[in-house]
Parts: sequence; C-alpha cells; structure tokens
Amino acid sequence: MNYMKQLTALILVLALVILAGCKSRNEEKEASGGISIPPAESGEVSEPQVSLIGESSEPEESSKEESSKAEESGESESSSESLAAMSADFSALSQLDATKKGWGWGGGGRDEKNRPMSPLVHQEKLGKYGAHFILPDSDKVYLTFDEGYEYGYTPMILDTLKEKGVSAVFFITGHFVKTHPDLVQRMIDEGHILGNHSDKHPNYPDLPLAEAAKDLMALHEKVKKDFGYEMKLFRFPEGSYSEQMLGLVQSLGYQSVFWSFAHNDWDVKNQPLTVEAQEKIVENAHPGAIYLLHAVSRTNAEVLGEAIDLIRAKGLEFGKWDFE
Repeated sequence: MNYMKQLTALILVLALVILAGCKSRNEEKEASGGISIPPAESGEVSEPQVSLIGESSEPEESSKEESSKAEESGESESSSESLAAMSADFSALSQLDATKKGWGWGGGGRDEKNRPMSPLVHQEKLGKYGAHFILPDSDKVYLTFDEGYEYGYTPMILDTLKEKGVSAVFFITGHFVKTHPDLVQRMIDEGHILGNHSDKHPNYPDLPLAEAAKDLMALHEKVKKDFGYEMKLFRFPEGSYSEQMLGLVQSLGYQSVFWSFAHNDWDVKNQPLTVEAQEKIVENAHPGAIYLLHAVSRTNAEVLGEAIDLIRAKGLEFGKWDFE
C-alpha cells in the first residue's frame, strides 16, 4: 500500500513538470510574436520596452529639448544683458537735471537779424543733446506742423505745400496714425518728413524714464512697420521737457525739435483772425527759423499760401530738414 502511494505521488510530480514545460514554450512563442514583456524583478512591474527606432529618437528629442532650453537660457541671458544695459543707461540719465520746463520762444529780445534771443541761448546751452530751438544762420526757414488729431485742414495744408513746392515736418501722434493712415502715406509720398510727437501725447517729464522710452518707441515701431519709415525727429508734447528727457530722447536715436516761432493757433474754438495771424507769421520770419504751426487751425490753412509768398519776398527760402 505504501509503495502504491509513493508511485502515485511520483507520477503527479512528473505530470506537473511536463505541464510547466509546455506553458513556458507557449510563452516563448507569444514573446516571439512582437510582445516583449521582461520578467518582473523584486515584485515590480517593468514597463514595455520600445523599439530601437523609438530608442534612437528619444535621445534626439531629449537633445532638442536641452538645446531649446539652452537657447532659451541664452535668450534670457541676452535679454537680461539688454535690460542691464538699459538700466545702466537710465542710471546715467538719472544724473541729469529732471526739472520740468515748458518751452516758449519769446522773451529776451531779438538780435540784428530778427532772431529771438531765447532760442539762441537755449540752442547754445542744450544743443549738445541733439536739440534744435533754432537752426543755423542762413537764408532758410523751416515749417513744422503738429498733428495731434485731424480737424479737416491737413489736406488743404498739403495742397498748399505741394502748390508752393515747400517741404515740411509733420509731427504725428499715435492717434493720428491710427485714424488717418491715408494722410500719413500722402505726407511720405509728397516728400515731407515725419516726426514723432509721442504715441499717447503724455507729459514726458512727469513719466519715469522707462515709460517715456516705451511711449516714444511704440510710435516709432508702428510707423516703421506700417509705412516702412523710420522717424528721427521728436517733439515733446506741449513743449514740456527736462534735461534728463532730452538725454533720453538722444539716447534713443532722436533729435528733439522745438521752435523759434509759434502763435495761439491750437484752440479750434478760438482761432486768431487771418489778417493778424498772417502778419505775425511774416513779421517774425528770421534766418534759421523753426515755425511751429498746428494743423487743426483753420486760420493757418487759410493764410499759409500767402504767408509763404510774403516770406519769400523778404529774401528767405523754405528749406527741407536735413540736419543730423
């Protein structure tokens, strides 16, 4: 009886061994069909292995990511350096006098050539910042127009300038560019010069240096992008400036243009009489004059043609701005 039990147990063990071998061969066949699942070790489940193509592409992707990160890091470093340089510039500019000043051209009398003394004095003092209060002594005078917004008279002014063969500088704002790109393009097409009168017409001495720079360059980039025109002349809104802001404008590649003649022409509801305005414009003509006229003025538009003729009759000619 004991012999029979031992024999039965042996047969059962052999049967289990045979079954285990068959199962192993079946698993090998399944593995050869493309599913590779390596055995788990220490009770952990391994992730499926990827093909060699996948393996070779992963390091490339990793390399690209690292390269991208390196480029981003480089850009970040470059950007940081630019900011540092700008900060350094601002630091240097901060040493300049930030006292807010308003520009008027009168006072101080006139010299023997009818040139007002105040612009001459300021030109001597602040010309080092690329600022122009009056231009060099010559038989030339220069027309400039401020274009904060359009009031319907710019086309008439452009017609007169074209008829008389006169070039002018038009100082435009962001609002004017946005609302009247057709007039901006006409100015360019007819040979006039565009000047930057700020994007939003803020009072620059009241702004931090960074905000003032941002405003000026916003309009610069917009005009460059939309019209392919790079402006180089700047006029402070309301003529409010400081020595510090003059330095900032110069550091941005601009010249600041003031004036040696202006009159009360900006209030559209209180326009000067045409006879009086024409007389004032002509009588104040002088060598190197920088005329500031507002294009919103009905009076300016009406008297411009005859004023040009009368100034020419005095032996003066209208020049095209070509000062670096």
